Amino acid sequence: MGRFSKDLSKKISLIPGTVRYVGDEKFHQISIHYFNYNETNFQENHFTDPTPLEKLTQAPGFHWINIDGIHDVSIIEKLGHIFKLHSLTLEDIANTTQRPKFEDFSEYLFYVLKRITFNRESGGIVTEQISLILKKNIVISLQEHAGDSFASITTRIRENLGRIRKMQSDYLFYILADAVIDQYFVVLEDMGEEIEALDEEIIEKNNSNIIHRIHQLKGDILYLRKSVWPLREINSLLSRLDIPFFTKEVRLFLRDLHDHCIQVADTLESYRDMASGLMDIHLTLSSNKLNEVMKILTIFASIFIPITFVAGWYGMNFKYMPELDSPLAYPLVALLTLGTSVVMLFYFRKKGWIGRKKKKAGKKRNR
Repeated sequence: MGRFSKDLSKKISLIPGTVRYVGDEKFHQISIHYFNYNETNFQENHFTDPTPLEKLTQAPGFHWINIDGIHDVSIIEKLGHIFKLHSLTLEDIANTTQRPKFEDFSEYLFYVLKRITFNRESGGIVTEQISLILKKNIVISLQEHAGDSFASITTRIRENLGRIRKMQSDYLFYILADAVIDQYFVVLEDMGEEIEALDEEIIEKNNSNIIHRIHQLKGDILYLRKSVWPLREINSLLSRLDIPFFTKEVRLFLRDLHDHCIQVADTLESYRDMASGLMDIHLTLSSNKLNEVMKILTIFASIFIPITFVAGWYGMNFKYMPELDSPLAYPLVALLTLGTSVVMLFYFRKKGWIGRKKKKAGKKRNR
């Protein structure tokens, strides 16, 4: 299954709004993590079935429902029934190929974005779809993969750190989106180190495996760019539109979110140019290496051409070749061939075609 299209054929000929999971096959049980909080108190529960949420979310305070795993369509449909979510929203949640998007359904807001991490072992990126839903006093987050991606946020709620428990649900919605987008900066830092390492390795070694790593890096940059670029427009709209779900104070934070997306997008543009530059350097050095080999072979061929001519000349089977009867014929021919080779080598060296010492490259750049 490719990174850019995860079995999209599953959705062909389906009725719009049909909830079908599109993504990597998973077998773990979906986990539902529920928080009810305010400035003074908080409650925390774990479920595997969303049914209890209908009563719990009617209690006073603010509610956060975090769901790990979206492969069980029945649970997604139950969630949609409890919170009166549109069928198209449920379809987008289960479709992990969904482009980052934002939709206002008047009763709730729906926001899709990609969480991206960098795998240092493989040198590639790992993606996860995050869906966020904001209703009055309720935030629902749905993660494609199992694991606590929002561990720092749950800790801040438990220990009443920062502003989360002092503010409304729209601030939690912003914090969750910000946590995902902030991860992009970590990925960019890892990509920058990978680009620098490849640059130095090309200059020092330039082996055949480098081109595969450059190709993978360019693909990762392209995928990350496709994930970030729509967020620029989305976050710009969120900060400018008069959406009743957002307070005036949170709109200021959304502007900062928009700035982060612009920084990531600009950095990705620079990385894309640098990756293309790495490919050009690799091809240039490979071409120069091939030219060096061809030059050596040409020099050897040039030296042996006159030797071959002399050997061919005196290898003819003519009966009358007077110099063949001379006792000095053999040493003279040997001296002629050897002298020709020495003269040609001296000429090549004088022209600078061989024997020039390569200037050492500057000191290794600091990383």
